[in-house]
Amino acid sequence: MKITRAVITAAARNQRHLPLQTLVDTDGTRKSVLRIIVGEARRAGVDDICVVVCPGDEDAFSAAAGDQGLHFVAQEEPLGYGHAIYCAREFVGQEPFLHMVGDHIYVSAGGSGCVQQVVAAAEMHDCSISAVQATRENHLHLFGTVGGQRVRGTHDLYAIDRVVEKPTPTEAEQVLMVPGIRSGYYLCFLGTHVLSHVVMELLEEEIQQRGRADLSPILNRLAARERYLALEAHGQRYPVDVRYGLFTAQLALALSGQDRDEVLTLLCDLLAHRQMTNTLNP
Repeated sequence: MKITRAVITAAARNQRHLPLQTLVDTDGTRKSVLRIIVGEARRAGVDDICVVVCPGDEDAFSAAAGDQGLHFVAQEEPLGYGHAIYCAREFVGQEPFLHMVGDHIYVSAGGSGCVQQVVAAAEMHDCSISAVQATRENHLHLFGTVGGQRVRGTHDLYAIDRVVEKPTPTEAEQVLMVPGIRSGYYLCFLGTHVLSHVVMELLEEEIQQRGRADLSPILNRLAARERYLALEAHGQRYPVDVRYGLFTAQLALALSGQDRDEVLTLLCDLLAHRQMTNTLNP
């Protein structure tokens, strides 16, 4: 398996402007969220990239990405997350593809990034792989979650046997417990996947039957049809669609980049000033 194409979804009506927001990247350069995400795909060796957008957003996204040579396709109707991916079916063809969401920033402590890790693992194991992260149960309402078993002889790979979108803690405890993961934590999607062309076939079937498609039920069917793994990625996801999401993502980028000392000094000055103000005005 060689991954040469990527599909980035950015068509959610209530979040469509998030990829256009500007952050300071780890290199100290101001970039749009979209440009940072595209950069992650490029570093993973994936150069042919399609972005799924709302109708009429193509020019704004092209400007935000800069001179990246991206393809754009519009999701004409809001028929689900899976349907947004399906809109890129002609771009994907019969090839496996990298999929990334347009509202997550990834920061790795060192070495290869989260996207590089999942692409490398998919090419090595020749199957669909989703990046996951051990996540506290109070955050389950934000993510798709997987159940399965650790692949023998590995410390970060799991054979997926079930996928549930935003499960309750009770449901997760009943069907999504993974041996080796500490109590109260579950393996939740990171927002990065390498998927075989079978996913497009399953999406087409779902759309023909229901008129819409979400992704997690399709991935649950994929797990029953072919080998499908989860990789516990070394790094952290920062969803920018949550409260203070852009702020948290910016802090993470800054503290992992060349401006770390400057940002730490600014934070210390801010906290010291706040403490002084509270002392003088109890």
